[in-house]
Amino acid sequence: MKNVLALALVALLAGCGTRPEKMAAETATTGLTVCRMVSPANIVSPVFGWKMVSRREGAAQKAYRVKVFEGVCPKARRLVWDSKVVLSDLSSGIRYAGPVLKGAAKHTWEVTVMDNRGVWLAPAQGFFETGLAAADWKGSKWISAAAAREATKDEMEKTQTSAPGTDCFVKTITNPKAVTEAYWTVTGLGVFEAYVNGKPVCRKGCKAAGGTCVRDRLKPGFTHAYKTKHAFTYDVTRQMKTAGGAANTFSAMVSAGWWRDQIVKYAGKKSAFRAVLIMRHADGTETRVPTDLTWQAAVAGPVTRAAIFDGEFYDARVKTCWMKGKSCDKFKPAVENKEFQGEILPMEGATIRHRDDLALTPAEIYVWKGVEGADDTKFGTVKKIRTYKPDETIILDKGETLVVDFAQNAAAVPCFKASAAEGTVLTILPAEMLNDGAGLKTRGNDGPGGSVYRQNLRKLWHDGAMAVYTFAGKGEETYRPEFTFFGYRYASLTVTDRVTIKKLRSIPVTSTPKWAETGVLVTGEKDVNKLISNVMWGQYSNYLSVPTDCPQRNERLGWCADTQVFCEAASYNADVYGFLHKWMRDMRDTQHDNGSFPGVAPHAQYGSNASEEIGWSDAGVIVPYTMWKQFGDTTIVDANWDAMEKYLALTAANKFDSPRGNTHQWADWLSFEDYESAGGGLGNRIPAWEKKPNGKRGPRAVTLDYWHFLGGCYWLWDALMMADMAEATGRTAAVAKYRTMADEARAYLREKFIDKTDGMVLKPFRANQTPALFVLKFGLLTDAKAIAATKAALLKNIKDHGDCLTTGFLGTSILMDTLTYDVGAPEVAYTLLLQHKNPSWLYSVDQGATTIWERWNSYVKATGFGPVGMNSFNHYAYGAVVAWMYGSMAGIREDVKKPGFKHIILAPIPDKRVGNVTAAFDSAYGKITSAWRYGRDGKWIWTFSIPANTTATVMVPGGETKEYVSGTYTIVK
Repeated sequence: MKNVLALALVALLAGCGTRPEKMAAETATTGLTVCRMVSPANIVSPVFGWKMVSRREGAAQKAYRVKVFEGVCPKARRLVWDSKVVLSDLSSGIRYAGPVLKGAAKHTWEVTVMDNRGVWLAPAQGFFETGLAAADWKGSKWISAAAAREATKDEMEKTQTSAPGTDCFVKTITNPKAVTEAYWTVTGLGVFEAYVNGKPVCRKGCKAAGGTCVRDRLKPGFTHAYKTKHAFTYDVTRQMKTAGGAANTFSAMVSAGWWRDQIVKYAGKKSAFRAVLIMRHADGTETRVPTDLTWQAAVAGPVTRAAIFDGEFYDARVKTCWMKGKSCDKFKPAVENKEFQGEILPMEGATIRHRDDLALTPAEIYVWKGVEGADDTKFGTVKKIRTYKPDETIILDKGETLVVDFAQNAAAVPCFKASAAEGTVLTILPAEMLNDGAGLKTRGNDGPGGSVYRQNLRKLWHDGAMAVYTFAGKGEETYRPEFTFFGYRYASLTVTDRVTIKKLRSIPVTSTPKWAETGVLVTGEKDVNKLISNVMWGQYSNYLSVPTDCPQRNERLGWCADTQVFCEAASYNADVYGFLHKWMRDMRDTQHDNGSFPGVAPHAQYGSNASEEIGWSDAGVIVPYTMWKQFGDTTIVDANWDAMEKYLALTAANKFDSPRGNTHQWADWLSFEDYESAGGGLGNRIPAWEKKPNGKRGPRAVTLDYWHFLGGCYWLWDALMMADMAEATGRTAAVAKYRTMADEARAYLREKFIDKTDGMVLKPFRANQTPALFVLKFGLLTDAKAIAATKAALLKNIKDHGDCLTTGFLGTSILMDTLTYDVGAPEVAYTLLLQHKNPSWLYSVDQGATTIWERWNSYVKATGFGPVGMNSFNHYAYGAVVAWMYGSMAGIREDVKKPGFKHIILAPIPDKRVGNVTAAFDSAYGKITSAWRYGRDGKWIWTFSIPANTTATVMVPGGETKEYVSGTYTIVK
């Protein structure tokens, strides 16, 4: 991370006549971030972070001083804020407190740290670019093409596809005088790409620093369609002709995605574009050119249709001369679009990227034509007529089908270099799986063995999720979709005439950039390592603008329970603070008037109208809390405080006992236990609410609603988290308020759901694992015998189920920690981790999974595919186990009293069954490592490192607990 920043800074200073000196001091300041980003852009309210590195044990920060300058060149920059000397050892979540920063401009910031010996370290410098504030949009308009067809919702919902055509916009602008600096801020109603003189806008600084030009993809991202759109500010100086009187052409293409397509239930009628160009001149003046009705617009361009579910249709024969300022007959004056009345915000969070560094090469390639062995019971098997090596030239003819296995399921787009005659059409159908064997229908196949299986895409099976490319017929042509993404491992290609393919790749699409990756975890058990890889690929795939449930079918929504159960694991894998900070804006936008957070955020085709959903709505509290404790930055707490208070007020008032709460809950989704809405195995238990338990307590009969029990547990949990966050942000009255509320919730749970005769949870719940986990985690039992009996019953339940879990999304998220710390049975947690039977984490690994599946048994080698109604092969919720792997197996845990790993709990719990563990986690305060193994003599050897400016409580298994300062240590036991 620091190397990327250093290179970028060198590039920025290259034209200033200065060269930063190389420093090799004993102690230094490094790892500078703004809003937790390494290459910060679109910033409005900077939040600074840095790290200390030192060869000296116990090195720490005593004070700091931050300065912010407008400009980059030392001789020309202007000081805008000086924090003065601040006596503090904190270096994460340090907020800017100066005047409003100039929009669309480069800024330098400098931090100087005093160490605990009283020595001021050499200043460290970083930079950031600001976005545009709301006032800067004055004078600009949303513009649309007059000829754009307004398809009705009924029409589009009937076909499940978006209206054809892509809106294109263009204006040639003459410089009034020489341009010294130019910024273009752009946004759209619909997924868009913006161009200057025919080239896509990008962040050129990265190229100067030795990397490639980095492009933000699928702009403006998924937000509440009616309330928020994100804008992106780019330095386009080097893409322009800067001389006075020179002409430059600015253009854009805007598709339907996330605006007038199925995923947002066709919120908009027409796509639109909005932008502000700021040209700065040597005399200090500015020229601003907004989008207005002098722009030209048309339904044109090579992208003839594109949307999130539809895919992309691209005709390379269509000319794009208009991008370079040449006249085109279709273009007419743009018209104003007044559909969107929400806010335009700078995109401060994690943008969407194509991860070329993760590009997937084909592992297997074959061509088939015809089928053999088909009858009434089976589809038969494809006849393979040719195979190819990964980079061998491929020939594909009409009537043939090419199948490519990229060996890794991912959210991605295909990319190829190929040639064909003009008008030849190449169709790519992505798929997660292949039909197996002889295509037996009883195994759930949808076609012959060896062909791609797409039935689990639901309504996209036949009519969506495809890339269709029409060749221009002019030599080798290169293509990758820009306006959509797919979820797939396999691709099926067919053509209308011969096509020669020179190169074929799958390019992952994600909001997790390489610089943000923070965790590495390797064990001595290869299947566990595969599981860890599967979790990471699930995160790449589903942390895409919003934390989606899946990237492939006609869903791809920000399901809140999936998000809250996985966010801690995600924060070990990568710095996801900015990504989830953005998503919490989506949560606030979608919050209901009564205070409930939704089931899905942002507002979408379904799920977002759900209110008071236990474990789903609570994501509105759990996510800010988790991000604060993992990264030590209270900004996300303050941004969401009012919304969280509104939700807690509702929960305290009705305890999920509202009409909504009594008629529908997802609850412990996909568990194998009673009272849940969908069984984890077959999904054939919908609805199951009629199975609600009934019983008697005391003199009067009551309905013991399992949902109310879970709801009460989340109410207690939320109140405890609110008290911690209130304390961290200095809200003294709120601390007392929420601690009192936690006591009320605990009393409510004990009164309603603890049996007075034996002090255990009510008898109807005792056959299930999840209730036991919740009562133990939250200390709801007060009788020692009841606690011991509950622990014993839980362990017996697991044993009786063949050493398998039976929990769903909510239960699984607390399963491993509760077993380890509240039950005192870490060996049972390890047994569950290492289990290969169904249900278990390694069961899907044995079935060939390369990501986490929606169900443990989404596909079984022995029996085939699970039910197609809800059978994704790329879900991440059960990947929550990675948090336990880092926190318990490797022993790297946060201390909520000093969050962000300012103080670390280092307490590994080894198990000989995994042999060894090596973990590294680059926290907000620096890299923490923990590696243990068993030597040949049977002794346990543990080496760990504590970063500078932190301390750790080190707990040796079966040994002493001791405080350590920064440094590297080895313990043999």
